[in-house]
Amino acid sequence: MLIRVYGAKCVGIQAVKVTVEVSVDRGIGIHLVGLADVAVKESLLRTTTAMQALGYHIPGKRMVINLAPADMHKNGSGYDLPIAIGIIASSGQCELPLVDKYLMMGELGLDGSVRDIPGGLPFAELAATEDFDGIILPIDSALEASEFDNVQVFGVRSLEDVVRILSGDLCDDLLVRNSQEYASLSDFSVSQKHNCEIPDFSDILGQEGAKRGLEIAAAGGHNIIMIGPPGSGKSSLAKALTGILPPMSMEESLVTSKIFSIAGKGKMRYGLMSIRPFRAPHYSASLAAIIGGGAGDSIVPGEISLAHNGVLFLDEAAQMPRSVCEALRGPVEDRKVTISRLKAKVEYPASFMLVMASNPCPCGYWGVGDKCTCTPTQRLSYLSRLSGPMMDRIDIQLSVPSLTPGELARLRTSAAKPEPSSAVAARVLAARAIQQRRFAGEENVNTNAEMGNRQVERYCRMDAECHELLVSLMERMGLSMRAYFRIIKVARTIADLEGGVEIRPAHISEAACYRFLDRAPGVRF
Repeated sequence: MLIRVYGAKCVGIQAVKVTVEVSVDRGIGIHLVGLADVAVKESLLRTTTAMQALGYHIPGKRMVINLAPADMHKNGSGYDLPIAIGIIASSGQCELPLVDKYLMMGELGLDGSVRDIPGGLPFAELAATEDFDGIILPIDSALEASEFDNVQVFGVRSLEDVVRILSGDLCDDLLVRNSQEYASLSDFSVSQKHNCEIPDFSDILGQEGAKRGLEIAAAGGHNIIMIGPPGSGKSSLAKALTGILPPMSMEESLVTSKIFSIAGKGKMRYGLMSIRPFRAPHYSASLAAIIGGGAGDSIVPGEISLAHNGVLFLDEAAQMPRSVCEALRGPVEDRKVTISRLKAKVEYPASFMLVMASNPCPCGYWGVGDKCTCTPTQRLSYLSRLSGPMMDRIDIQLSVPSLTPGELARLRTSAAKPEPSSAVAARVLAARAIQQRRFAGEENVNTNAEMGNRQVERYCRMDAECHELLVSLMERMGLSMRAYFRIIKVARTIADLEGGVEIRPAHISEAACYRFLDRAPGVRF
């Protein structure tokens, strides 16, 4: 008897349907075909043991299990569940009239329990688009997809729960929205938890110039680099940036959540993500960890994709391997990354704000009294590890000087408190609203930083005085044409923060001030 059960596989951020065909006929042996990897082949022993633990028997006949399409590699342990259901149905041990009405994935334990698997969110999206009656997932994976309203999402704990659903019994108690886990998580304020982990601007003393630069960067989605000695607050400022970014739209939240789900980091247990991601890999991270990679077509997203719609913070950027840093040039410009292998090519979104931080010299104390022990040659060569093409892609360059003990004491005792993140976030949100209206008719352009040359010519018109000032600054500072357009984009964002319609000379001057590394590589901090 031939039975078809439906599973899925992730290719990029999309899921594709996999048909698990199980045939039981006369003969001997169990045969698994369909380009399955080692994890899938091992599932046979795991699956048969789990079935026997629950009282099911393995038919003493020939079983052929085919994973179609047969020319696509299948990997992971999620096929345990559809294979087990296929064996039970094809051997006639249970009547399962709804076996082909549901998409299902899950790993089986030896006792018949169902364990969570990555990719629950894109699997649920596939079930909705393919017109399945619903999807059956382990409870933890089902919680990721709990906010899908156009498909029934069942969260199961054992193989017996799946048999109940496919038998046609009333199983409303197995819907993930009716589970105890969902109820307990719904009562928990996720945003409050995450907000407690984000530093507030009011908690960071001084550094008003850096805060202004971060506000502009957040308002326009610009890339930024901070240069300063150890302990000046670069990491705290980078972490506080997440607190002033606008909330994600539903579309942004869905795409970001799918990336985390595919990467196996989707155990958020809160449905779709509401807080923009903040990724801070160590400077020794490998190229595959940053860009993404894997063998065959099992390519997983890297840090730049996990930071999609959020912030990628690279501390000690000058210490990163040159190959890793240079590999960021394409994704920063194209807002996506394409990972190619001999037999596969996968594209992941990678639209993030790049925030880099670095010391001004090898010892870190250039400009802090006479503490620096580096030679002038060492100082000049340290930041030159970041190539010119890479620095051209940074819109805002900030100097973050260290505070003297006297300045720190004065700020701590001052009656005037620093501006909180909530006030800055309100201005950023208003500027983003202006950009949303401006780019309503543009495709794949949502912020000023994403504008191409055509959009710059259309939306960043300047009068003769602004043109003369910009040309003068370009000649005096020796900037490239890419830096020319980035100054205009930053000036457009500064104008948006003020609610201005036109770019004024003051906006050009302030934007050009954030290119200090281009004109003075040996500047004191």
